[in-house]
Amino acid sequence: MLKNIDPLLSGELLNVLRTMGHGDDIVLVDRNFPAASMAAGKPVIRLDGVNVIQAAKAILSVLLLDTFVDQPVTRMQVVGEDESVMPEVQQEFAVELKAADSDNAEMGSLERFAFYEAAKQAYAFVVTGEGRGYGCFLLKKGVIFS
Repeated sequence: MLKNIDPLLSGELLNVLRTMGHGDDIVLVDRNFPAASMAAGKPVIRLDGVNVIQAAKAILSVLLLDTFVDQPVTRMQVVGEDESVMPEVQQEFAVELKAADSDNAEMGSLERFAFYEAAKQAYAFVVTGEGRGYGCFLLKKGVIFS
């Protein structure tokens, strides 16, 4: 047992977060996202009983976001809507992001198919049990200087 580690962070997920390099992305998505087909051999971690907000809170408790980019988190835009439209799940994610890293809480957005293309370049995928659509995010890992 480890102290102060969110129990949602399995050994497999912690290892993925640890082995990611600076600038690598991890894809955090809802249950409808086609992660298995996009992963092409990359790690796919399933958190089926967890919503995307719970998973984000756990991941952001240990993952430093990239401070060398303006928007270290990217969300999937709602199809047919202006890019400023954010469904409830994305609004909740924005609150969690701000709570985790208020100085680095800018979130960008990508059109659905552009998001898919960006996701294909990611290091790993975390699929949650989130039932609300558009619970799809890319998180870019930062670096700690010692």
